[in-house]
Amino acid sequence: GESKDEGKEDEVIEIPPEMGSNGKAAKYVFVRIPRPVIGVERLSLLCGILRLEACKDSSFGKVMTIMGSLSRVRENRQILLKELGTVAESLGGDALRDLTELNEKLSMATKEFEDEKKEKGDEDKVIKSNKKIPASALTLSTTSAELRLLRVLQSVVNLESSGSMLTKLDLTALWSELTKCLKFVSKLEGLGEVEEGEGVEEDERVSAESGGSGAGNNDVSGDAADISGISGDGAPAAAKLSQSTSAAALVNRFLPSIQSFFLLATTKKDEEDKMAPVKLTRVDSITGKQLVNETQEALKGLVGGQSLLQFVKMNRVLLNALIRSTPNLLEKSLKALVEVKPLRGFLDFDVKRKYFSSLLKRKRSSANRRYGSVRLNVRRDHIFEDSYHQLRLRSAEEMRGRLSVNFAGEEGVDAGGVSREFYAVLAREMFNPNYALFVASQDGCTFSPNENSYINGDHLSYFKFIGRIVGKAICDGFLLDAHFTRSFYKHCLGDSVDHHDMQAVDPEYYKNLKSILNYNLEDLGLELTFSDEKESFGRLITRDLIPNGRNVAVTEQNKGEYVKAVCENRLTNSIRSQLDAFLTGLHELVDKDLLALFNARELELLISGMPRIDIDDLRANTEYSGGYKASDRIVGWFWKIVGEMTENEKASFVMFFSGSSKVPLEGFAALQGMRGIQKFSLNKAFDRNSLPAAHTCFNSIDLPDYESEDILREKLLYAVNEGATGFGFA
Repeated sequence: GESKDEGKEDEVIEIPPEMGSNGKAAKYVFVRIPRPVIGVERLSLLCGILRLEACKDSSFGKVMTIMGSLSRVRENRQILLKELGTVAESLGGDALRDLTELNEKLSMATKEFEDEKKEKGDEDKVIKSNKKIPASALTLSTTSAELRLLRVLQSVVNLESSGSMLTKLDLTALWSELTKCLKFVSKLEGLGEVEEGEGVEEDERVSAESGGSGAGNNDVSGDAADISGISGDGAPAAAKLSQSTSAAALVNRFLPSIQSFFLLATTKKDEEDKMAPVKLTRVDSITGKQLVNETQEALKGLVGGQSLLQFVKMNRVLLNALIRSTPNLLEKSLKALVEVKPLRGFLDFDVKRKYFSSLLKRKRSSANRRYGSVRLNVRRDHIFEDSYHQLRLRSAEEMRGRLSVNFAGEEGVDAGGVSREFYAVLAREMFNPNYALFVASQDGCTFSPNENSYINGDHLSYFKFIGRIVGKAICDGFLLDAHFTRSFYKHCLGDSVDHHDMQAVDPEYYKNLKSILNYNLEDLGLELTFSDEKESFGRLITRDLIPNGRNVAVTEQNKGEYVKAVCENRLTNSIRSQLDAFLTGLHELVDKDLLALFNARELELLISGMPRIDIDDLRANTEYSGGYKASDRIVGWFWKIVGEMTENEKASFVMFFSGSSKVPLEGFAALQGMRGIQKFSLNKAFDRNSLPAAHTCFNSIDLPDYESEDILREKLLYAVNEGATGFGFA
């Protein structure tokens, strides 16, 4: 090849002293290194090899080794990148033709499926008669063009870390065809088409007026994903398809194209592009101030950020099915789903939990090899103090080791069962009022830190210890019978609280805050200042919410800011030292970034697990109003549908009407509402076109008198899956 080295800078190579000339210890020797620039024609031929079908893995590896060596010369690297871009666009055209042909096959299969469904009138009968869904019967093999395109794109990334060449490639038509294919797969697998507006990302949904809970309110702090992990379309078919092995096999055929799309879309923009201003498109519903759109903020550094968000939104169920079959994709080509915050909400809870557990398991294995087991010998009646004194001086790495517990005076070898008992007993003891660490909320089901815990001189050390215990239980995969308020889980994730979180802590005060927001202060006869008064041990303490707040009047214009400030004071600032101590202990064992995978509701499931719900007990403690009676036909349908729900759906159902998936220890007879004990009630609504609407303040559901059981099932499941969190949709 051609060789040019004129005008090049000499490279400096450090040579050991003994290799110096004349036997002297020379520190540096200047050597002129040849820097060959290869001709365009030859580099083009080299890149062209990657397009050949005959280029197998071994040949590909050799070509990449040669390219890696030649690319050390800047001129060679520029030519190689340009030629690889040409090859990529050419392979993109080949892949586009392949997907277009496949789309025609899928379109025909979809038409046959829909025609047969019309004839038999039932999708399930069609599936049973064919033994499998039509898409599963198709022979769908990945074409070599798609595989080679992926390898070429990966080659570009290897040669140029900045990825500026990738930003110049135009494969829009290929991605459009890929999306069409995946839509057909969804329909053939029974999911149907996902409308463009469905599955809106978590931080784009804002909790609104809180009189009722309904379908479709999520927020960035994460009360969005329902317990089953399907947090978008809410259809039962989505849950089944998300865990379908046939769906995973079908989507796997498109994996190379999906990986190529992710590779291009997640390419980082140049620094100048990143500095583009973010549009202020959201308004705080309480204060009226403009907010930075967090989704735009997170995606602005990616070349295809918005396209990626839309793709994941439209294909969330298929992507979850794919990841279930191949979990390591989250650590490789699809890692953007966990690294880019707006995309995390589209992953099902069990998918995130499996990924999360695999990362913790590696750390635990390392600690086991280095430190061995964590041995505890505790007295059952003094489990809190004994555990505290034996664990508080251990390092975080030691705490990750395998737990081995022995209860004093009891026989038993800890093969897991004793540890489970240890966590259960210790979790109950954490809330022992004698320690003054936590106070129960008015529903009696959840706990939050006691702002007066300072009466216990060791309270902050105890909170750190409890944080470590919670982190240890998460690492070990044990569930704790410890349910905290939703605001507490938000604090664990670093999310901000709002006035809706006050409902679990003090329902009566929450009601007052709603009145302040919804009515004129003068009509309510209120004269407020930016201060908060609370009684502590018989003394009335006034705290300023802003500098000199007790002298600043609350007006119609700033009352939203007042509500936000008073909630921040009561739910956060008043227990700041306790929270900080707890989080210090928790984050020693579970990194904050790892916990950020989850939202507040999912974190509760991770710590406490799924509650057991007795539907018979709920039915026995239900009241009917508005014209409904227990003997009505629709009431019978209602309880039949609820009884057939999965445990996940039952928990979502209880969350839907009560605002919490937890059941009081005394059962549904002790269910708490705005007026103290308030049983679940089923009220008659008269608009058959509307969804069931829940009022969590009163533990009630407004249920229209639907014409058939099937319509009721569809409407109820949709409302429950979409509306188990948030407020305002009815």
